Amino acid sequence: MTRTGGCRCGAIRYAVEGDAAHHAVCHCSDCRASSGAPMVAWYAVQEDQLRLLSGEPALYEGTPGAQRQFCPRCGTGLFYRNAAMLPGIVDIQSATFDDPAASPPDAQIQCAERLPWVADMAEMPQFARYPGM
Repeated sequence: MTRTGGCRCGAIRYAVEGDAAHHAVCHCSDCRASSGAPMVAWYAVQEDQLRLLSGEPALYEGTPGAQRQFCPRCGTGLFYRNAAMLPGIVDIQSATFDDPAASPPDAQIQCAERLPWVADMAEMPQFARYPGM
């Protein structure tokens, strides 16, 4: 199976071969700070499963050894590597897949850092589009 994806502006495109080692939603404060979102879904694969098709992502190393890559043009977060914690693994932000609904996450991690209101999201009012439109 080949999955493709890329950044919002299309400058960076990638392909992933095969299945993930795991696919999880991360609630850690570092993911929140880096993404500006309450959580991030990560599709973890072996380094050799990922192939860049176009573009060159920028690199940010916040915590020593934790490398986040993103599009330097539009800012879309794409990849995460930490050789000490996850040797040989690259995490891909699965919302950047061309079809992100095709493979839902199967776990939530770092729940000790989860924002308290996230657990109650299913109870919030839901709208198909922006309310009032």
